[in-house]
Amino acid sequence: MTHAIDLDTHPLSAWTGPLGLPDFSAFTDADFAPAFAAAFAAHDREIEQIASNAAPPTIENTLAALELAGLPLSRISAIFWCKAGAHTNEAIQELERDISPKMARHFSAIAMNERLFARIDGLYARRAELGLDPETARVLELTWKGFVRSGAQLGDADKKRLAAINEELAGLGARFGQNVLADERDWALFLDAGDVEDLPEFLRDAMAAAAQARDQSGCFAVTLSRSIMEPFLKLSQRRDLREKAFTGFVSRGAMGGESDNGEVVRRTLELRAEKARLLGYDSYAALKLDDTMAKSPDAVFGLLDPVWEKARLKAAADQAELQRLAAEDGLNERIAAWDWRYYQEKLRIERFAFDDSALKPYFQLENVIAACFDVATRLFGIAFEERHGVTAWHEDVRVFEVFNADGSHRAVFLADYFNRPSKRSGAWMSRLASAWTLGEGSKPIIFNVMNFAKPPEGQPALLSLDEARTLFHEFGHALHGMLSDVTWPSVSGTSVSRDFVELPSQLYEHWLTVPHVLDRHARHYRTGEPMPAELAERMQAARNYDAAFATIEFTASALVDMTYHAREDAPADPLRFEAETLQRLGMPEAIAMRHRTPHFLHVFSGDGYSAGYYSYMWSEVLDADAFRAFEETGDPFDPERAAKLREHIYAAGGSRDPEELYLAFRGRMPSPEAMMEKRGLA
Repeated sequence: MTHAIDLDTHPLSAWTGPLGLPDFSAFTDADFAPAFAAAFAAHDREIEQIASNAAPPTIENTLAALELAGLPLSRISAIFWCKAGAHTNEAIQELERDISPKMARHFSAIAMNERLFARIDGLYARRAELGLDPETARVLELTWKGFVRSGAQLGDADKKRLAAINEELAGLGARFGQNVLADERDWALFLDAGDVEDLPEFLRDAMAAAAQARDQSGCFAVTLSRSIMEPFLKLSQRRDLREKAFTGFVSRGAMGGESDNGEVVRRTLELRAEKARLLGYDSYAALKLDDTMAKSPDAVFGLLDPVWEKARLKAAADQAELQRLAAEDGLNERIAAWDWRYYQEKLRIERFAFDDSALKPYFQLENVIAACFDVATRLFGIAFEERHGVTAWHEDVRVFEVFNADGSHRAVFLADYFNRPSKRSGAWMSRLASAWTLGEGSKPIIFNVMNFAKPPEGQPALLSLDEARTLFHEFGHALHGMLSDVTWPSVSGTSVSRDFVELPSQLYEHWLTVPHVLDRHARHYRTGEPMPAELAERMQAARNYDAAFATIEFTASALVDMTYHAREDAPADPLRFEAETLQRLGMPEAIAMRHRTPHFLHVFSGDGYSAGYYSYMWSEVLDADAFRAFEETGDPFDPERAAKLREHIYAAGGSRDPEELYLAFRGRMPSPEAMMEKRGLA
């Protein structure tokens, strides 16, 4: 016999932990399924109440009621998806496969509720006479468009088909992500001491810890985590081992067997193309770009194509130099993809007289965290205080309370920094709660997840420059959530167009290498001495030494993503199509896509960045120009610029059109030139 669940007191929906957090000790994984069932039902009742209201539709009884409905479902979902990404297990994965299609079915039913849409449609038709403030007007417009793009105006048969497509796509996305995680969890290259004697201590320690986590004490493990894989490919003199490691890395999701993503991708693309046709769009890319700054696939290709050509030319020149170094090493064949990082590192040492490992002692994790906080304090006046003894989803998670300049509570920030087998790869920001003032309001609870190699007990975690940038990047996203100052939940924080959402994160990266920040926080982990000025100068001089490689890696992935989705139909064999697309583009043989199709989580593990991976570069055009605004003042913390940045970028969420927001901050729209200069391609 099952017992009715009281969502007002259930620990998954009634959060009674410190700082307004869930009490993670008060529930188990077995509690999710019944809680979800109860929350779906409760949300359905709220929707029915709104849709069947006999009173004429108003902003309060329709739009506001819709925005505030489903809070228990939102809270349960936030905890569940956090665990599914950051600390999963077989029970969570089984439920993920079950819940994903149910969630799609649930929200499809809401989007296709004719009585509910009629009320929204009526408000939208009368919007000019309602005297709405700009944020409310925008929320009404976005809500109406969201219903239309979700099939509200389709006939019954097409609505039914669209709902089925959404449900199947949700299941495919869950399966795709789990397949990649399975490969990342199960694949490891175990080495003995003789295989790693040429590697620096920090990497040997990380590999030893990774082996121990896999019950192989005394060995050293190359895993598919970038925090181990990339330095291994840069620093190992063993070409045979680099080849094995690289092959495993690029084969994630394509290793055959149950975790192979080939059919998942094919079916996903097929369903996305069908969905676009149902909704009256020429392609899935046209559908996804309809509400972005780019607007169309042609605009995206117009950005990517010139960058691609400049990067290809520079990569060809770089490869000639790498081939020279390889020949000096006795390699008499063309360098391969597992050689590029190794000889690129040798070239950096030759040109700039330092290697990446020379920087790591100055980028201790604790100091980089402090640098993130310091920059936020100087720019925005907020402060951070760590709260010990607060339970979260894993013992490694750290909890910080965030305060406004006047000492009042602003937000809660959680950080989960270290790689483990139960965590998917990559780095990301998400939220347990967003910030808004509608109704009773909500305070933000934001988290960052990283995959840094965990050091042995008692030793500090040392980051590469790229890892330190990643931490700043994700913290920029976190600030976007924590500083949000809007009325409506649906436009809070990072709820902005896909090609605007990376602006706050990519912009924040710039402050990592500001001289004041380096001088204060880039301190040697043993001596406490600041980074020597000449090393800092060489680091800055070398910042674009690998620009062609990084740009080719990224742009190839963005072009393949857009080419998949700009078609009217789906390719019968996506991996063959990927290969043919790269051949047509003239992809250098010795460079691989940053994300090959079978493990392209951004694009296929859900819908977030599908036809949207380009947005990192679109936002880079904005971020390069935005930081130039500070450089023009001569002060990277200029108070006037910082106040505008907070008001129009970090606090505004999606309350206004992104172009309007950028113009309010900068006074003009940017050209790609600042981005080209930043990448060293101008």
